[in-house]
Amino acid sequence: MSQFAPIIAEAETALAAVATINDLEQVKARFLGKSGVLTEQLKQLGKLSAEERPAAGAAINVAKQAVEGLVSSRRESILMAEQAQKLASDTVDVTLPGRGRGVGSIHPVSQTLARIERLFQSIGFEVAEGPEIETDWHNFTAMNTPEKHPARSMHDTFYLQDDDGNVREDVLLRTHTSPVQIRYMQAHMEKYAGLEVMPEIRMIAPGRVYRVDSDATHSPMFHQVEGLWVSENASFAALKGVVIDFLRQFFESDDLQVRFRPSFFPFTEPSAEIDVAFISGANKGRWLEIAGCGMVHPNVLRAGGIDPEKYLGFAFGMGPDRLTMLRYGINDLRLFFEGDLRFLSQFN
Repeated sequence: MSQFAPIIAEAETALAAVATINDLEQVKARFLGKSGVLTEQLKQLGKLSAEERPAAGAAINVAKQAVEGLVSSRRESILMAEQAQKLASDTVDVTLPGRGRGVGSIHPVSQTLARIERLFQSIGFEVAEGPEIETDWHNFTAMNTPEKHPARSMHDTFYLQDDDGNVREDVLLRTHTSPVQIRYMQAHMEKYAGLEVMPEIRMIAPGRVYRVDSDATHSPMFHQVEGLWVSENASFAALKGVVIDFLRQFFESDDLQVRFRPSFFPFTEPSAEIDVAFISGANKGRWLEIAGCGMVHPNVLRAGGIDPEKYLGFAFGMGPDRLTMLRYGINDLRLFFEGDLRFLSQFN
């Protein structure tokens, strides 16, 4: 190949001097084209003897491969330089706001939660929060839930594990926001300890809760709002007045029909289911269960540090997800959690 070393060196020098792909193609044609230097050498093989021809042909091919490698390397260098130049000339300040930014909005369930909070705050209720990881005592025992109640089983409730992977039956994801009522009552009694008459309690507890359930109308994670009113003269009549007024304000309908059906909950006695019937729309004339309520059980008041012989209380619980579905005519709860912009953009 030594006889072709000057040709390779000449090609390397010529390629180093080119700055564009067009110039590169011209240099390539000069050495490898139909009339290129190395191509002409191949044409001369026919003039050599049969013994000389194989060695000469192999040497020419080696030289061709060397020049092709130089061309490929230089091509890559030129393309990278052109790309760097283009990036430098087309630099965009990514900190500037984009054109035609999409309009976002608050999630429909969050809008409902905010609406519920405003309506209850307008009649003197305070919004309270509590931990989503709860103790069995706050979540069940303090709420007068029997030891063998189905809600305490693992097919209904998410229990947490310890570091060794063992299930802890005393720590769980709360199944309702009722534990906030217990914590609120305890804090309230501690704050006003020593007073002959305790200031009344009016609070709601909105938040996320968790149960082992999933279909078109149920989700393992959903929202709940519970309310509590404790005073010396709390009554079921007052409970009905608060709930009926709230529902008519929420659905913006003074003609909304509301009924209370006797039911059973461990934490209230007496207890009732709350149904509503709409006078128009897709649910016209249908009774739909929407919440539960009742007078707070004496055992629950005691767990909160309140004397049930002196004070009475009423409580209610409802699902904001359900209220949102009814208010906006949504028939599948899963739409709230799928993140589909085609659905969510309707609430912009």
